[in-house]
Amino acid sequence: MLDIADIALGRNARQLRLDTLVKLRWLAVIGQSAAVALVQFGLGFPLPFGACFAAIGVSALLNVALRVGYPVSHRMSDRAAASLLAYDILQLAVLLYLTGGLQNPFAILFLAPVLISATALPPQKTLILGAFAIACASFLAVWHLPLPWTPGEAFRLPFAYVAGIWVSILLGIAFIAAYAWRVADEARMLAEALTATELVLAREQHLSQLDGLAAAAAHELGTPLATIALVAKELDGLVKDDGPVREDIALLREQVARCRDILGKLASLASGDAGPLDTLTLRHLIEEVAGPQRPFGVPIRISMEGDGEPPTCRRNPGVLYGLANLIDNAVDFARQEVSIAASWTGESVRLSIRDDGPGFQPLVLLRLGDPYVTTRGRDRRPEQAGGGLGLGLFIAKTLLERSGASVTFANAATPDTGAIATVTWPREAFSRAPSLPGDPGDATNSRAGDVSPAYAT
Repeated sequence: MLDIADIALGRNARQLRLDTLVKLRWLAVIGQSAAVALVQFGLGFPLPFGACFAAIGVSALLNVALRVGYPVSHRMSDRAAASLLAYDILQLAVLLYLTGGLQNPFAILFLAPVLISATALPPQKTLILGAFAIACASFLAVWHLPLPWTPGEAFRLPFAYVAGIWVSILLGIAFIAAYAWRVADEARMLAEALTATELVLAREQHLSQLDGLAAAAAHELGTPLATIALVAKELDGLVKDDGPVREDIALLREQVARCRDILGKLASLASGDAGPLDTLTLRHLIEEVAGPQRPFGVPIRISMEGDGEPPTCRRNPGVLYGLANLIDNAVDFARQEVSIAASWTGESVRLSIRDDGPGFQPLVLLRLGDPYVTTRGRDRRPEQAGGGLGLGLFIAKTLLERSGASVTFANAATPDTGAIATVTWPREAFSRAPSLPGDPGDATNSRAGDVSPAYAT
């Protein structure tokens, strides 16, 4: 069985491509060359032109060496990427040392390598690069060559102003790195959670494909089975009533008939009319997803009320999985019992799953349904100890919403305690038959039979 917790989702995708850093450094080389040439020849300000272009040339040579030594698709380790970004900080510090230190307005570019690190590297590497950039800025605040200026005139900023520039760079590195890391980390978590969802849906799609394989097998086995039945019938006519093999031939014909019945059921799995077992009443749906949770010893009370006949639905793996996950969570945190209240009208169908546990924490309640937000912790059942990925509710909510439902979470009103998960469908969406296997877009509404709640996190 697929265990999402054992899969390193997106681990390799997080590593920086060498091509990305090479292209960014080429942009830096072009920009630095243009700036140095403009100051020297356009503005006429004297500066150590040869030393500046030597520092820029080292970056160009490094890019050429990296392009020759590695393929375009090469992904670097975190240490290698951090080393290249540290070189970029050092090369910028050398240029700033030659052109005025922190008095140079381009000192703000210290933020660029740290920003790249925050979006793609672990926090530890970003902290190291940020500290290195701050150390370089601190050195340049005191030691540097004069700022290029009009010949015969000396331009010097007050030290208090230079200190203010140093503080702004320090705060900029800290704030922008933290902000970029947070945004990038949320994007990574969402991508990994969606990957996990696709893995679950792929499993259901593979199960739905078994319907077609079963039908093909039934068709191929039908001919030899018919031959066996014919031969058994002829042998039955040739054997005397008191013959020694009479009972064996009768048993053979009985088993042939049984095989034909089984193949008939297999053939019906891939047809549009899958039989009465594919249609569930609302109570049968609830019993099917709640049944595997009853052995845990927490009573599950079911109540039904509504206008007219109870609604029916077709077996939908996405709905089965989503409801099983919600009930599993309720059983985990319940103290005495879990109640499932089903109600319906002519326009809607509603399921309310409620436990009498501690309820959701306020901070968790605001983010329930987002990936990697888990409610499992110290209030779990002893036999359910261990951390979850926090993907269960995300996947369950996504699958239920794909079936047309809306999912909300709340805590019971004081003085009662417990969590309440409410799933509401438009009645037409609830009763709508899922698409047949092989239909375009059929990932959630495939026929796959029951979905084990062992997926629940």
